[in-house]
Amino acid sequence: MYNETYVKQTTHHGWQLPAVETLLTWPSLITMVRTMLAAAFAIVAALTHSEQWLLAALLTYWVGDILDGIVARWLHQETRSGAIFDIMADRLCVALIYIIFGLWHGPLIIPVGLYLFEFIFIDGFLSLSFLFWKLLSPNYFFLVDKQIFQLNWSPLGKVVNSSFFLIATVVFQNLWLSLGIAALVLVVKFYSLYRLYTVVKLPTT
Repeated sequence: MYNETYVKQTTHHGWQLPAVETLLTWPSLITMVRTMLAAAFAIVAALTHSEQWLLAALLTYWVGDILDGIVARWLHQETRSGAIFDIMADRLCVALIYIIFGLWHGPLIIPVGLYLFEFIFIDGFLSLSFLFWKLLSPNYFFLVDKQIFQLNWSPLGKVVNSSFFLIATVVFQNLWLSLGIAALVLVVKFYSLYRLYTVVKLPTT
């Protein structure tokens, strides 16, 4: 496993990058395992129409997503490759889980579709925009713009953007509440995208 070849290169902007990009890290292994398990549990849930298996998929994704980030920071194994790997893994897991759940609960597929449009497409692009700068991941976007960071990747931002929709859709199964939250999150993402190009402005070199 890749360990302390993590030679820190500090630029004049103040952030640090590893000297070598790799996926051979413990955090990326956790990302791979939790994604494979969550996907497998979701497929079993779809085949057996079991909400218990779908809950297992959701918990595996959620716990694993927290764990890989903690381990990356703890072992000083944060890499841009690992961040991209994690971003793509999140979208695969969330898409599988919510599509299966939405198909089981009729009208809820509408807010699920809207939320997945936001999460996979708009938020997916926003999350990858850290690559325009010499940042390790979106978790360091406050070095570029604090407002976009607060709205999207701060601890509170992450909770508001994901947990509220989860509670409204999965726990309460309330169509209008779920749809309202999905629409509100989409507005936040469009505003962040607008700010990225008009206020922050992407670097040209």
